[in-house]
Amino acid sequence: MKTVAALALLAGTAAAFAPQQQGRVSTSVAAFEDALGAQPPLGFWDPLNMLDGADEERFNRLRYVEIKHGRIAMLAVLGHIHTAFGARIPGNIDFSGTSFASIKTGIAGLKDIPTAGLIQIVAFIGFLEVFIMKDKGQGEFPGDLRNGMFAWKGTEEELNEKRAIELNNGRAAQMGILGLMVHEQLTGEPYVINALFGNPSNFNAGL
Repeated sequence: MKTVAALALLAGTAAAFAPQQQGRVSTSVAAFEDALGAQPPLGFWDPLNMLDGADEERFNRLRYVEIKHGRIAMLAVLGHIHTAFGARIPGNIDFSGTSFASIKTGIAGLKDIPTAGLIQIVAFIGFLEVFIMKDKGQGEFPGDLRNGMFAWKGTEEELNEKRAIELNNGRAAQMGILGLMVHEQLTGEPYVINALFGNPSNFNAGL
């Protein structure tokens, strides 16, 4: 299960690294080479050739998936770091007295959460996916979940810069959370750089 999840995240990441082009339909990869997201150091990067013969609809779908996965990964990395240094909300996760403070960080924490809790988490994610976090096609670009409800302030150049920052941060976060999960399974120390410099994180120590 863990392997499948990691491979799925990696495949989604690699497939979605190609940048965005709006208002243009083409079966040529060159149509997307100068779009938002094609920036140094990689420029245009489509290692799995997912855009070969793709039209704008296909490209927009991949871009939407990239943005969504990037946002999830950014939250995952932030949550991982936040809980790794010991931050926990007070109280218990169930009526039997399982405290939040007793639940491990990372993949190991899945074993500590009661089955009913896991079901509720999955159900809540499904609810958000189906009913709330939807691109209804009314936004200005793929992944624009405002769906026309309000407008961002700023010039077009400023807004495009912020979108590019979100793309890059999301891409980095996808690789980051994947690295944390892999190193947790390999050595039990996700923060391998800390360990290499002689300052291990003592990950999940005492839990």
